[in-house]
Amino acid sequence: MKIGILAAGITPDALRSQYPTYGEMFAQQIGALEPELSFEIFDVRLDEFPESTQACDGWLITGSKSDAYGDDPWIIKLCDFIREVDANGQVLVGICFGHQVIARALGGRVAKFDGGWGVGVHHYQVVEDIPTLPAVKDIAFCAFHQDQVLEKPAKMTTFLTSNFCQHAGLIYQDRILTFQGHPEFSKVYENELIDLYDGVTLPPDVAEKARQSVAQETIHNQSLMAWIGQFLKARA
Repeated sequence: MKIGILAAGITPDALRSQYPTYGEMFAQQIGALEPELSFEIFDVRLDEFPESTQACDGWLITGSKSDAYGDDPWIIKLCDFIREVDANGQVLVGICFGHQVIARALGGRVAKFDGGWGVGVHHYQVVEDIPTLPAVKDIAFCAFHQDQVLEKPAKMTTFLTSNFCQHAGLIYQDRILTFQGHPEFSKVYENELIDLYDGVTLPPDVAEKARQSVAQETIHNQSLMAWIGQFLKARA
């Protein structure tokens, strides 16, 4: 079973020699858990799109520094691709930007959040019983975003929420699954990003609070990546 990874962003230049790209993070981590899945990465931000939605059995869209509500030609093309994947009944997973652009493509609204940056380890409440996911009530993982899904698509269900991010996880039936946070990020990588953007795009107080959360909180990224792998495998 082949999963196409639509890489909407890439590891920052300053960290490229030390860490995999975002697409590679998913291929490596999910591949280790689900060896029956194979992966092909398409750098859609450079307009490298698959020939068709049928080129792979399922799809995953990564995070990005781009705005999911932007009108760059590749983002518009990606929205069309998402709608075609949905129409074909294929499995689709979205992370951060991927979560947002899927929501936009399917009728939701994405914008910059008035509450500021969501960085560091965030806790989310599981508010829906999802048969394809383990029965837990609270999950924590790394976040790094300023934009949010402010209005979800009508057909999608919010299953993860918090006081900071109302629509932190969305699902549609057993074939579309999206997360605002980053299950692929380790604590070490999250700290690298915080240090890189501290005082640049992140206010110093936000960066310091984020560092404290990373130091103090436990993250469930292994469980999340396992869920994503199982979700892709079951439907693909």
